[in-house]
Amino acid sequence: MAPRPAPHIAAHSRPSAPPAVSARPSRQEQTEQRAQQHQQQIQQRQQIAQQRQRELLTRQSAERQGRIDRMQQRVQQLQSQKPEGARAQRAQERTLQTQNRLLKREQSMQQRDQARLQRLGPEPATVGRAGASAAAQAAERGRFAEPLRQQANAQTQAALTTRENGWAPRDAWRHRHPAVFVAWLGPVFWPYAYSDIFDYTFWSYAYEPDYWAYAYDDFVDTVFWGGDSPYSAYARMPPYDYPQAGGSRARQRAQVSPQTLQQMCGTPDKGVTAWPLADIERAVQPTPEQRALLDELKAAAAKAADVFKNSCSETYALTPPGRLRAMMNRISATLEAVKIVRPALENFYNSLSDEQQARFNALGPNVGDRAQQQQAGAETCSDPKSGLTQLPIQRIEAVLHPSGKQKDALDRLSEATAKGVEGLQAACPNDRPLTPVGRLEAMQHRLEAMLTAANLVEPALDEFYATLSSEQKARFNTLQQVAGP
Repeated sequence: MAPRPAPHIAAHSRPSAPPAVSARPSRQEQTEQRAQQHQQQIQQRQQIAQQRQRELLTRQSAERQGRIDRMQQRVQQLQSQKPEGARAQRAQERTLQTQNRLLKREQSMQQRDQARLQRLGPEPATVGRAGASAAAQAAERGRFAEPLRQQANAQTQAALTTRENGWAPRDAWRHRHPAVFVAWLGPVFWPYAYSDIFDYTFWSYAYEPDYWAYAYDDFVDTVFWGGDSPYSAYARMPPYDYPQAGGSRARQRAQVSPQTLQQMCGTPDKGVTAWPLADIERAVQPTPEQRALLDELKAAAAKAADVFKNSCSETYALTPPGRLRAMMNRISATLEAVKIVRPALENFYNSLSDEQQARFNALGPNVGDRAQQQQAGAETCSDPKSGLTQLPIQRIEAVLHPSGKQKDALDRLSEATAKGVEGLQAACPNDRPLTPVGRLEAMQHRLEAMLTAANLVEPALDEFYATLSSEQKARFNTLQQVAGP
């Protein structure tokens, strides 16, 4: 028998097996993983703490804004009252001073809370949050007021404060803030139309330079979005600080007392909406012949005020067609008032000497930057306005899911809206008028453009709205800007 090979020789003759690969990470990798997990836990805890801070500050801000709104209404009521007797007047002044002091303190605390919110930075991105932010950025782009977001100066922030508070022009001036466009006060669109139109004509430097940019944005936004659109504030907000659906920045129409409505609508030529005729007279020191023309201007002012008395609504417009008609009613009344006043103003202004005209041109509270106003102008109108025309149609499609005839009607509404916005762009003057006559003429053109845009949109909006079911109408009436469908 042949000898059996030695084990070590047989083993050597077999093919060698590959070395085993260890399934366990190395000690260094384990250390790195633990450090990474620890860092993630720290970040998560920080995000949770920041989110709780945001929620707390947002809740505080919403509650404080409610107090501010009530205080402002109280101040407006006190300002509209005309007590008889010196003692009653002194008592009213003391009460008004106290209310203004409390209001100023609340507003200061509100600004502090908003600053803290901004310091917290953007919220962590989630799928829903990312979609909302994308929609917000789409809304910001392609708007008449888009360039204003870059102006992060004190004057800009003062104008935003005025706008968010819904102050009447002279309330803003009293706080040394420029007056801005206020879209709604209670059920009334353009609540300060009378004083805005003519104070803007006479005292344009007391107004925010891009007043009309906001007017155009609000005009279009109000048709589509339920409640007051927060988009109007985007141009002045930090890039990351966009309103979220249901967030505290989504402004609701402010409550308004019957007395305030009476002041704005029943007697718009009195109180806080009075014309600066006394200031004009002091500045130009008219001759007897010029004084007669100034009296004609005063008579025209009173006649113009009469056309506003029936243009205010006492009930909220809750549907898009209703909101559009409420706007058309106010714009028509404003345009009629301009046409009443313009001939009398031209006659009086043309009777003045060059020196008198120069003094007339320089009227106005010293709250605006005149150099900035002279430079600002048509650049806010030249670019396409996709944020106004495309986003609302996209949101309607996402929320209402139109089909068939509804889709065709929505296409016609989209075309009408785009044409209307093009007309608003064309009404922006290439140069900012420097005389009252020039400003009133430009204002008439802008009002005519707004009314033309409304007349283009109205039949298309009515047609589309009529095709909707009751459920779709309810969704359209309260359409949210960035919420999911």
